[in-house]
Amino acid sequence: MIVSELKYNEFADFYSGYINKASGLDLLTGLKQSGSDTLTFFEAIPQEKQEYAYLKGKWTIKELLLHIIDAERVFAYRALRFARQDPTALPGFEENDYVRYSNANSLDMEALLESYKLLRASTVSLFESFTTDMLLQIGKASGSNMSVRAIGFVIIGHEKHHIEIVKERYL
Repeated sequence: MIVSELKYNEFADFYSGYINKASGLDLLTGLKQSGSDTLTFFEAIPQEKQEYAYLKGKWTIKELLLHIIDAERVFAYRALRFARQDPTALPGFEENDYVRYSNANSLDMEALLESYKLLRASTVSLFESFTTDMLLQIGKASGSNMSVRAIGFVIIGHEKHHIEIVKERYL
């Protein structure tokens, strides 16, 4: 299953940038490879940069990593609900509030990386369990339709987006 197979009604325009970053990748291969790439990237960040923010009010690298983790948890939950054909519309989440109350900077980077690693293994396992019909299921979150397979590509592209930001503005 690849990005070009997605139809216009499977995601909101807001997610196009993330989905485009997963272009050319098979969904499961992409989840596995991006997980490995993300882990390797964050493991290489020097300790003195982990709590650095490039401007006042911007997230630190630890906060950004925990944001990636939190967002993947939310997206995986949505994927599960939609795959199981739960008709309940799901609310959005305020990412800035999640970061504000995350306590990320007091967490050990190794613990954050282990959390990411375990989460990605769980996400891969979840997506491996989905049948083709489940991947095609569409639910509503944040006021827009989204398919299970689109969620998987958003997870990949979302973390690629943030890694690009870290490379450009933090390192």
